[in-house]
Amino acid sequence: MTKTAPSPTRIGSAARALLALLAGALLLALAAPSASATPARGHGRDGWVGTWSTTVTTVPASEHNAFEDQTIRQVVHTSIAGESLTLRLSNEFGTTPLVLGEVHVARRAEGGSGSAILPGTDRTVTFGGARGITIPAGAPALSDPVALRLPAAADLVISLYLPEYTPATTVQAFSMSQTYLAEGDVTGARDIEATGTSDRWYFLRGVAVRPEHGARARAVVAFGDSITAGSSVGTDHRWSDYLAARLRAAHGLPDTGVLNQGVSGNRLLHDPNPPAGSPAEAYAALFGENALARFDRDVLAQPGVESVIVLLGINDIGQPGTDVAPASERVDAGQIIQGYRQLIARAHARGVRVIGGTLGPFEDNTLGFYSRENEAERQAVNAWVRTGGAFDGVADFDAALRDPDRPGRLRAAYDSGDHLHPNDAGNEAMAAAVPLRLFR
Repeated sequence: MTKTAPSPTRIGSAARALLALLAGALLLALAAPSASATPARGHGRDGWVGTWSTTVTTVPASEHNAFEDQTIRQVVHTSIAGESLTLRLSNEFGTTPLVLGEVHVARRAEGGSGSAILPGTDRTVTFGGARGITIPAGAPALSDPVALRLPAAADLVISLYLPEYTPATTVQAFSMSQTYLAEGDVTGARDIEATGTSDRWYFLRGVAVRPEHGARARAVVAFGDSITAGSSVGTDHRWSDYLAARLRAAHGLPDTGVLNQGVSGNRLLHDPNPPAGSPAEAYAALFGENALARFDRDVLAQPGVESVIVLLGINDIGQPGTDVAPASERVDAGQIIQGYRQLIARAHARGVRVIGGTLGPFEDNTLGFYSRENEAERQAVNAWVRTGGAFDGVADFDAALRDPDRPGRLRAAYDSGDHLHPNDAGNEAMAAAVPLRLFR
């Protein structure tokens, strides 16, 4: 077969603008607990706790990127330390088996090129004792434990070798990171001669660690849309990263992994459904399944999860009637609240605490989301999140981000430029809005 060099889809400026629309799904844990959930205490299953994770989606039908006899070297950022780790890989949206000839992990080198690894840290990853694995279509895969001591807030390099023609069908298209592509099997190389780069993660799902010295640890999941997925590329300045730093610095708290399950454009109640002929047909599939559909897989299945911060609903309010979604999919505050109640009930059934995040301001945004009617729905949703008593805590992101002189607008110092998505400073302010007492 002819090799097709993977060429990451650089969604044009108009599309990127629309992608931005995906604001919010993370209901950051933090206001007075309602006693509805009693989180399971202690380690995750078998002592493993998540230190990093991501959401994966399918790709648009118009994309035909593929790999063959190539290594993909990807970089992820940890939130808690461990004495060993496991990888979770994914072929969930593949239609054919995913053949991985070799998989390696290592810590990233300090300085040097972005793809270089720290000498002495390279490890071969096995699956049931075997090097490499074939993952059936639609399935995930969990590695054997890897003996690699991993610090908190460290960059972990994951290298996958794909010997056969492999469509790039299971991705996180908004990684806010850089992935390196190279010819042949160079999974164990100290550095690689990259033949291309991408801003996507491929076939990755998560990294779990076994905490050092038997220390108690747990995880919190940030569950949302593009506002949760991130801001600046290559900086690890998502609000979930800032929250992880706050939790590490806090006294008297167990180690807490912070797992980001944000996906740009995601809605609580609907799958991607761009109108026929819309430019969004070229990228909307990357917005992922509706949050109610992905909640069990992306949140409840995470190792060691005790809490989830939900920040979703902006896209449900703003997308319908734009190029991204039909007007027939408009929803009101009552429907969004009903969706929240479902998330809460399912989380509580598993002993997971749910923190509700208020929806941030979006007046004058460049994506076409704002109207007086939509603003009224946002205000109604936020009033219920703050006072409804159904959540175990509240993270008031709206209060943290809004302009005090014009509360419907994003504060200028926190504006990324589209009047909807926060910049790095705004992400830091969001993390500061999460009450750490909810995690004690």
